[in-house]
Amino acid sequence: MTGEHRTDRYEVVVIGGGAAGLSAALILGRARCRTLLVDAGEPRNAPAAHMQGYLSRDGMPPAEFLAVGREEVARYGVELVRDRAVDVTKGEDFTVTLANGDRTVHARRLVIATGLRDELPAVPGVAERFGRDVIHCPFCHGWEVRDRAFGVLASTPASVHQALLVARWSKDVTLFLHTVAETDLTDEDLRRLATAGVEVVPGEVASLTTDDDRLTGVRLTNGTAHAREILFVAPRAVPRNALFESLGAELTETPFGTYPKVDATGLTTVPGVWAAGNAIGFAEQVVHAASGGYRAATAIVADLVLFSPSGV
Repeated sequence: MTGEHRTDRYEVVVIGGGAAGLSAALILGRARCRTLLVDAGEPRNAPAAHMQGYLSRDGMPPAEFLAVGREEVARYGVELVRDRAVDVTKGEDFTVTLANGDRTVHARRLVIATGLRDELPAVPGVAERFGRDVIHCPFCHGWEVRDRAFGVLASTPASVHQALLVARWSKDVTLFLHTVAETDLTDEDLRRLATAGVEVVPGEVASLTTDDDRLTGVRLTNGTAHAREILFVAPRAVPRNALFESLGAELTETPFGTYPKVDATGLTTVPGVWAAGNAIGFAEQVVHAASGGYRAATAIVADLVLFSPSGV
């Protein structure tokens, strides 16, 4: 409703329409909770053509997975809105302000599943090819690119571990040190890389080379080119913590970003606020995110029963 202020009250507002948010909304709907799902439409895995490793959904396009999920939650009376939550405040209940400016909603409990953003290395061609032949997770895509010529773009000394890991999927792996100095690698690093058959190439990567919209290689700033078919990168995780910060949730620093402190169900340090999916960690794959949303929802239903005077 444009131009008209609306105020709506829900038992639960779920912020984020990816696997975690949809899973939470599904269980909440089935538990007959009046639930609103706010979806900004920015899933982390949007660049990927298919998702793998989700039992019974292996190879399914992410957009199709989300579309099916939205249909499922709608069957249980969950209200879905394509919008962005720009602010949350806590009083007797939670007040959520949506981006379109004409709607404020209230909830007794919140699920925040806003995920994170992958900040890619600033190498020309990486962002354009990310999710195709520039990838970051061998568990997600390693089988599909197995036995091809791999490159690994090092951004920290931890990239040594990534190179050793992806060597399970190919025996032709080259580690491009890029922004990592040779002196940053220990003797043990070099020994393990040599044992795994990983070639180490010093020097900064300038760009990627392509032919017929396929990755063909990596070009260094010194002009040398190396034929490669697949490039693994390590994005920097940028968690979307604005709503947690607005609520005063305690955050914890990790090597992969700063995330809200949560218990086993996803409950943050703010009573009544749960987090799920990549909102709680870098490595939450789709299957983990769905599980986290489920756990949060069951905990919320139990919490509502416990603190409701009528027991319902």
